[in-house]
Amino acid sequence: MDLSHLLLFNAALLTAILSPGPAFFVAMQNTLSSGIRAGIATGLGLGLVGALWTAAALLGLDLVFNWMPLAYTAVRACGGLYILYVAYHMWRGAGAPLATVAKPASHAFGQGVMINALNPKTVVFAAAILATIFPPDLSTSETALIIANHFLFELSFYAAMAFGLSRQKVRDGYRAIKRPLDRLSAVALGGLGAALMLNR
Repeated sequence: MDLSHLLLFNAALLTAILSPGPAFFVAMQNTLSSGIRAGIATGLGLGLVGALWTAAALLGLDLVFNWMPLAYTAVRACGGLYILYVAYHMWRGAGAPLATVAKPASHAFGQGVMINALNPKTVVFAAAILATIFPPDLSTSETALIIANHFLFELSFYAAMAFGLSRQKVRDGYRAIKRPLDRLSAVALGGLGAALMLNR
């Protein structure tokens, strides 16, 4: 394994993060509604579990899901239900003033953990990317480096996003369109949750 493998892996991670998904929507909404600490805390939860899914893929957990489709279906259903739950509360809070919907960093961290922990497609994606990019028979140190790289890359991305979205001009703009933007985000998030439950 060399640096080019890690760069390709990071490019794949960036593409996955930027594609519309529940993790991106929740991180964005938490930052806009509750500030930079909530945004970074969400990214910390997402990055931690994302790295754990990568570790699981390296250990072959994707094969367990293939052998036990009921386990995959159960985790996917729980993930879809949780995302629908988050979307429902996002919809309900859309009309509330910005100051009253701020959430503590611990809550935002928990949301990040749950969003990624209950999405088994993450480990399937990780397994496919790892098998495509990295050579077989990775050493223990190389495996640890890949896992740490995933965590730091995802955390860095969401921290940078939190810094950008927490600027006063951005938050003032969000305050002006909070209701329609939160409602739109809730609908998109709900659709993603439903798709996670229904799609194979």
